[in-house]
Amino acid sequence: MSKPRSLSLAAYRVLSWGVPHGPSQSDTTRPDGEVLWVHVSSPYRLRAVDDFCHRLMSARPGLSLLLTAPPDANLEDWEVGSVPILKLPAEHTGAARAFWDHWRPDMGLWFGGGLMPNIITRAQERSIPLILLEALVEVKTARGGRWLPDITRYTLDCFTTILTTNDDIARQIRRLGVNSAKISVEPPLHISPNPPPWPEDELIETNHVMAGRPVWLAAWVQAKEFISVLSAHRQALRLLPRLALVLHVADISEAAPLYQRLESMDLRCANWDEGHAIEDTTQVILTAEPKDLGLWHRVSAVSFMGSSLERGAGGHDPLTAVALGSAVIHGPHVSKYRGLYDRLNQAKAALTINSATELGNGVVELLAPDRTADMALAGWQIVTEGAPQADQLIEMVQDTLDRRRAHDARP
Repeated sequence: MSKPRSLSLAAYRVLSWGVPHGPSQSDTTRPDGEVLWVHVSSPYRLRAVDDFCHRLMSARPGLSLLLTAPPDANLEDWEVGSVPILKLPAEHTGAARAFWDHWRPDMGLWFGGGLMPNIITRAQERSIPLILLEALVEVKTARGGRWLPDITRYTLDCFTTILTTNDDIARQIRRLGVNSAKISVEPPLHISPNPPPWPEDELIETNHVMAGRPVWLAAWVQAKEFISVLSAHRQALRLLPRLALVLHVADISEAAPLYQRLESMDLRCANWDEGHAIEDTTQVILTAEPKDLGLWHRVSAVSFMGSSLERGAGGHDPLTAVALGSAVIHGPHVSKYRGLYDRLNQAKAALTINSATELGNGVVELLAPDRTADMALAGWQIVTEGAPQADQLIEMVQDTLDRRRAHDARP
């Protein structure tokens, strides 16, 4: 460490000593064995990072993950993933030291900007390998710390590897004096869903029962969307008389009253969850089981992703449907998954509708074999494009952890 940078860091730590403590970390016990610390600076990147974490844990059994968000994050606005998420302590010298004393991770990944000098430099001093991904030249210093020379450079230099998403950011980091050998430009991490397989005999039997009929799925449908979905189905039936709708309700408590409602509407309905037989004249198959969507996405050429036609729910994740070859239709209210839907729409792998009439027209349009095939291919390219980046990062993490384990095992 050069003298000017040492003086800058020492001065920064003195200045940041008075910053209030963040939430205590001691309430959560550190798991035994290897721990990987993963920090996500933005809620919009959590879905992709969570997907990567799931793949990594499958590749490295026994690995535990510590997933963190910025100190000022409102976790109620963050999507709930498969890995619990905690907030980092505030940018405070003592809080950073206590954080590392408690968690003692074997390695760290930082996604995005908002770099915190106390947290990052303390990790580097403890010889914790750090990788910065989707890097931004953005450092969140404590009050009075920005005037210190080299604090941004010194913070960035703590990472063994820095991956940016474009050349401009890479140039900015190099101009700060960070070693160019550490820096490379890579695409951002994308979600690469890997849905679990479905029993082949059940899939064959269900397709046999449907007897070649056109099928569309309306998944995660909210109560206030029922009328729109059923109106769209009636409209589509005029052109496709043998069309079957698989209606998956988001709230299981709505299933029984909806079944009675369908009977009163003179729609021939089978309650899948109750074991009702599907007949050639069945027009609506009702279900509330999320686990069975793996079957219905495979059977249905078109999937309408509900919780999106009316305001409030924020949409639902479309990638499992896409990965299973179903063409996707969605409403305009998909705020929780806006980035995913934008990518699908730009690739012409999804169709946006705004009303029941547009939904009915969209179902008929997308059930045309050539249109379904085109959308399925475009969707497949979206869900597979992130696999190489994820695999490369998994290999990088595995190699780093293996080297650390070998080093720790030396006498």
